Amino acid sequence: MTKNTFVVGFMLFAIFFGAGNLIFPPKLGYESGSEFIPAIIGFVLTGVGLPLLGIIVSAFYNGGYKSALDKIHPWFSAIFLIAIYLSIGPFFAGPRTAATAYEMAMMPFIGEASQISLLIFTLIYFALVLWLALNPTKVVDRIGAILTPVLLIAIIALVVKAVFLLNNDGIINSMPSTEQPYFFKGVIDGYLTMDALASLAYSVIVLHAIRGKSVSHASLQRQTISAALVAATALAVIYISLGWIGNNMPISAETSAMLVEKNLDLGTYILNTITTEAFGELGRAILGIIVSLACLTTAVGLAVSVSEYFHDIFPRISYTVYALLFTIISFVIANQGLKEVISKSIPVLLVLYPIAMTIILMLLVNLVIKLPLTAQRFALFLVSIIAIASVAGFTFTENLPLKAYSMEWLPFTVIGCVIGACLHPLINKK
Repeated sequence: MTKNTFVVGFMLFAIFFGAGNLIFPPKLGYESGSEFIPAIIGFVLTGVGLPLLGIIVSAFYNGGYKSALDKIHPWFSAIFLIAIYLSIGPFFAGPRTAATAYEMAMMPFIGEASQISLLIFTLIYFALVLWLALNPTKVVDRIGAILTPVLLIAIIALVVKAVFLLNNDGIINSMPSTEQPYFFKGVIDGYLTMDALASLAYSVIVLHAIRGKSVSHASLQRQTISAALVAATALAVIYISLGWIGNNMPISAETSAMLVEKNLDLGTYILNTITTEAFGELGRAILGIIVSLACLTTAVGLAVSVSEYFHDIFPRISYTVYALLFTIISFVIANQGLKEVISKSIPVLLVLYPIAMTIILMLLVNLVIKLPLTAQRFALFLVSIIAIASVAGFTFTENLPLKAYSMEWLPFTVIGCVIGACLHPLINKK
């Protein structure tokens, strides 16, 4: 690998290494207990592998996913991409950055969450987001460029220190229920990073940045694959390490009950606690500030990207109006608290992710075996119906194969492709 490959790889790493994602691996590590290994493998597959596979696949299509989806159907392309941008923007990812920053930076010092303190914090937070989004400068990009390596160094230092602190002679947290397939719990938790959806939305921007360092289309593809491996390795190491901390950190029954009673997120509690044990109150304060600033720059990037996207497709409404509207929506949702923001995002993600994974897998297969447009359309139609019906709780979905693993959509991807391929000659003749 060349020096340029590592530069691009760490650029990809920085794009997907969001401060808001740090809370998921420790929580999964604690909850999975003795099933930690299959759980974290599932998390890495969807939280790391899938988004980077999404970027790799897009490198083989001129115009990226938008062009490929437009060929399948322009209306489907528009509706699906709008749903993705709203999810990774004002409805889920945007509010989550504020709620995470609040619990990481404020909670350790105010002692107890309150609606008033959350309201004041998010009001200031989103006022800054709006101001920066309406006054785009290179300051945010530069701050982000500094914060990502600083946050990375802080996390590495925390993990190294935690290895010595959590010397519990191999004792791990309580045994999980054997009825729950923890590999697939890890898969679902990996959805919460929203990075696979982001890879579809931002692939054109990412590839444009990589293309600036490549001399040909073939070079772009090789560079993207090599860089994705670098980014995947770095992300996987961090997520597995944070998961290990949660898996080995003792938490009393009283503390667990307190977190549930106060509706606090377990992942942020684990990170705050281990940081205090490792570096004291000052260290926790510094990490809280770093995470908050990293969340802020992410929120600004999301606000700008989503507002620009909607202004491009509906130009009659100004960019300023979109930025204001989306910031207000994020502010309102963030005030429900981190746990609520995460729980309410799950049903939407369980609809969007099967569709996104079907798109990535079909376009990947299409590179080797050409799939007719009819096959792609039938597969996406069936998967969309099944994903919506499953989340809506229709009775027939309970008996579908792989339902217990939240993978009931997968057979319909294959069925749709087969039916579509068979019907393609007839439809093409007409």
